[in-house]
Amino acid sequence: MTDIKNSKAPINTTTIDKNIVDEPTNNIYEAISIISKRANQINGDIKKELLEKLDEFATYNDSLEEIFENKEQIEVSKFYEKLPKPHSLAVQEWIENKIYYRNTQDEEIEK
Repeated sequence: MTDIKNSKAPINTTTIDKNIVDEPTNNIYEAISIISKRANQINGDIKKELLEKLDEFATYNDSLEEIFENKEQIEVSKFYEKLPKPHSLAVQEWIENKIYYRNTQDEEIEK
C-alpha cells in the first residue's frame, strides 16, 4: 500500500502541467485512465484500513438509548479526513513514476 502518511501529495486542488501527466504514455486519456484505476485501489485500501481501525473501538449495544461518543473513533476519523484524497495520491504516484502499467494491446500486436 502507498505510504499515505508520508506522501507529498497536495491536500488541496492544484494545477498540474498536462505534458507532465501524459509524458509516460503520450496519451492524456490513457494516463487519466491509469491514474483513475490506481485512485480506486488506493481508496479501497484506505477504506479497509479505516474500517479495521474503527472496528477496534466499536461497542455493540442492542439499546438505542445508549449512544456514546468514542473519542478514539473521532480522532481516527479526523486523521483520515485530513489526509490527501485518493486521486491526489494517485496523481502524485504517477508523476513520481511509482505506478506500474502495461498496454495489453501492444502485447497482442507483437504475437
